[in-house]
Amino acid sequence: MVEFDEYHGYAHDYRDRYAGLPVTEVDPEEENGELPAPEAVAWRVSAEVYDSERGFPETFAWFMERVDTTRVTALVIGSWADAYDISSEEVICLLVENAARFPALRSLFVGAMPSEQCEISWIQQSDVTPLLEAFPSLERLDVRGGTGLGLRPVKHGALKTLRLEAGGLPGLVVRGVGGCDFPALEHLELWLGVEEYGGDAAVTDLEEILSGVRLPALRHLGLQDSEIEDEIAASVATAPVVARLETLSLSMGVLTDAGAEALLTGQPLTHLRRLDLHHHFLTDDMIKRVQEALPGVEVDLSEQEEGDDDGDGEVWRYVAVSE
Repeated sequence: MVEFDEYHGYAHDYRDRYAGLPVTEVDPEEENGELPAPEAVAWRVSAEVYDSERGFPETFAWFMERVDTTRVTALVIGSWADAYDISSEEVICLLVENAARFPALRSLFVGAMPSEQCEISWIQQSDVTPLLEAFPSLERLDVRGGTGLGLRPVKHGALKTLRLEAGGLPGLVVRGVGGCDFPALEHLELWLGVEEYGGDAAVTDLEEILSGVRLPALRHLGLQDSEIEDEIAASVATAPVVARLETLSLSMGVLTDAGAEALLTGQPLTHLRRLDLHHHFLTDDMIKRVQEALPGVEVDLSEQEEGDDDGDGEVWRYVAVSE
C-alpha cells in the first residue's frame, strides 16, 4: 500500500522519500561525489523546466554511466525541459529503450514536479502503456499530469499500486484502467479532476473498475478530486468491488450531503478499516451521521469546506487539486 502521509496524498515532488526509500537527486554537477548503494535509495532524475542547460537525456545518460542500474529498485522522474510544452514521450522512450538495464526496478514515478516548476494540469504527458509492457516486474507506477495522458488496456501480473494524479483525468484513461487485467493490484488511486482541465470522465467510465472483475486483489480504491463526487459516491454505494476493500477514498472532491446520504443508505461500509472523505462539503449534521453510522471505522472528515457564494445565491464548490 502507498504510505500515508501528512499531505493526504496531495501533489508533492517526493524529494524526501518514495516507495519507502530516501530520495537521492541525480546531479551531474557533482562529478566526484560519493553515491549511495543503488538499491538503498530512490533515484530522482530530472532537468530544469525553464532554460535548462542540461536536458533530461543527458542527465539520464550520466546516471546510467555512474550507477549500477541493475540494482536500482526505485526511480522518480521529475521535470523535463519545457514540460508545459513538450510531452513525456521522449522520457518514456528512454525508459523503455533501456528497460533491460533496470531488471530490479519495482517502483516508478513519472512527472513528480512541484507546482513552481509546472502546475499539475500544465504537465504534458503521453501514453504510459509502454512502461507496463517493458517492465513486467514493476510493482508500483505513479504518474502526475493528465494532459495528453494515455493508457491502453493491458495485462500486468506484478503491479500492486497504480496512482494517477491529475487536475483533469481523461475518460479515455479511466476506461483504459478499467480494461486492464491487474490480478495483483492492491491500491488504485485516481485523481479525476475537473472538466476545465480535461477531466471529462463520467460515472459510466468507472463501471469496469467498480465491478472489480479484473481487480481481484484490490484492497484500496481512491476515486478522488472530482466535481461529480456525489455521483461517484452513489455508484460506489452499490459497487461489487467495495465488499473486498479495506480502505476507500472519496476525498478531495465536491462531496455534499447527497453523496454521503447515498453512502449511508447503500451497502454496509462497516467492514472498512478507513474511509477517507477529507476536503468535503458536508454539513455538521451529516458529519455526525457518518461518524455515528461507522463507529468502528477510521473516518477522515477533515477539511470541511463551505464553498464560495458567487453573489447570486449560488454556491461555488471546488476540488482540492485542479490547475
